[in-house]
Amino acid sequence: MKTTIITLLSLSLAAVSFAQESAEELAKKLANPIASLISIPVQNNSDHGIGNLEGSRNTLNIQPVIPMSLSPKLNLIARWVQPIISQYNITGVGEKQSGLADAVVSGFISPKEGKNGFTWGAGPAFLLPIGTNDFLTGKKFGVGPTAVALKQTKGWTLGVLANQLWSVAGSDDRPDISQMFVQPFLIYNWKTGAGLGFNMEWTENWQAGTSVLWLNPTLAGITALGKQKVQLVVGPRFNLVAPESARARFGVRAAAIFLFPK
Repeated sequence: MKTTIITLLSLSLAAVSFAQESAEELAKKLANPIASLISIPVQNNSDHGIGNLEGSRNTLNIQPVIPMSLSPKLNLIARWVQPIISQYNITGVGEKQSGLADAVVSGFISPKEGKNGFTWGAGPAFLLPIGTNDFLTGKKFGVGPTAVALKQTKGWTLGVLANQLWSVAGSDDRPDISQMFVQPFLIYNWKTGAGLGFNMEWTENWQAGTSVLWLNPTLAGITALGKQKVQLVVGPRFNLVAPESARARFGVRAAAIFLFPK
């Protein structure tokens, strides 16, 4: 009987250890934007006190990430970022707009195996003018390069993602687009899969000569909804730099990332 109890206890501890290792590995992959992991992040940003009218904006980003094998050594990581926006008191007193905004689609060609924890990816990015409201679309098709580079070691992930988009077609009534996006990020993950992260989102509109900078600290953890593994993320948002007419007083980010490990 004693032997049986010890055996069952050992098996239980092994199962817990496996679950922790699995969560740790998933968290490590999620910290890497070009990891070989199918995921569907659903990220909600709620920003308030925007501009002189003290407006509000809710942006729901649906961002499926799908890796595909190109060769024994290379992957193609496809990423679609689709914002769904609802805003009030932004374009005028009492005015409200809601609907799809323009999408950004990226393709990163990346080595399947990094070296010494370092990996990178690069490829094209496309701006798709599919916004359903005149205030939520630039009505311009854009294209440009995108790249990411990162280092992972001892639970830490340090990296940067960037793209530059130029409009190449679209409505002649709208201004041309030349816009850069840079996102440095720093994340620490514990073996349980819990994580503490910081990223900055810098958008530079070269045509208008304006800069927008957000700081996003987050807490994250991995759990399961039935058999579905999911990472939950939450944290405040700080709008450090923006034109006065567009700057937010405070914001909150919450996300659920649905994972589909092999």
